[in-house]
Amino acid sequence: MVTDNKSYLSIGEVLGLLLEEFPDITISKIRFLESQGLIEPERTASGYRKFSTAEIERLKFILREQRENYLPLKVIRTRLEGDTSDGMVRPYDASAPRGIRNVQTSAHHPAAKVASRPVPQRQVVTDDTTSISRDELLQEAHVDEKVLVSVVSAGLIAPKTVGNVEMFSPADREILDIAARFIELGIDARHLKTVRHTVEREADLYEQRILPYLRQRNPQARTEAIEMVNEFVDLGERLRANLMARLLRQLAEG
Repeated sequence: MVTDNKSYLSIGEVLGLLLEEFPDITISKIRFLESQGLIEPERTASGYRKFSTAEIERLKFILREQRENYLPLKVIRTRLEGDTSDGMVRPYDASAPRGIRNVQTSAHHPAAKVASRPVPQRQVVTDDTTSISRDELLQEAHVDEKVLVSVVSAGLIAPKTVGNVEMFSPADREILDIAARFIELGIDARHLKTVRHTVEREADLYEQRILPYLRQRNPQARTEAIEMVNEFVDLGERLRANLMARLLRQLAEG
């Protein structure tokens, strides 16, 4: 459990730290690497991820291996465990992978600058038992009622009513954080409906591939389906990010 918050970064702060070197990094990508056992961020008593400097360096090592050596996660895991018998040269890392958790970096790295709006700590999106009320959501997300209403009206999040109380999932919290930042940048929540519709069509496409596994109703098939979902999410985000970067770059270049 984390006891010294000053020594740790939230997942949002880690994202801000990595974006300069890894423009296509996303929170989902970080979570995926955690789900595969490649990184092990600590947790607060409330379940929030907190990353130490050593764990951030471990994450950088993984991302560099993927980008520069095109290695699959299975091979990267072996290297993290200390097996470097293949002799692959890694100019960015003078130490063996086993020592990656002890590497120190400067806190003044330019990529460490994050948005002026506070980056709230996030809970595990898959944990539906950690739902929070409307008031708790507004307090934790640092947004006002008007922003929340606009995001709900756009269909981006859908609270569940328990008695007379609206309850929001960790996924709703995550989406609200993102939508609020779009609003700060001048994109109204109603315009984000286009993104929602695109995602729904994309999910329909993936569903056709995943359903045959789920219909088999056995643990192995379900595990394969989950792994496929994780990879679809990762590939989809990477593809969208690169396509968007290309289109906007062309716009900027005239």
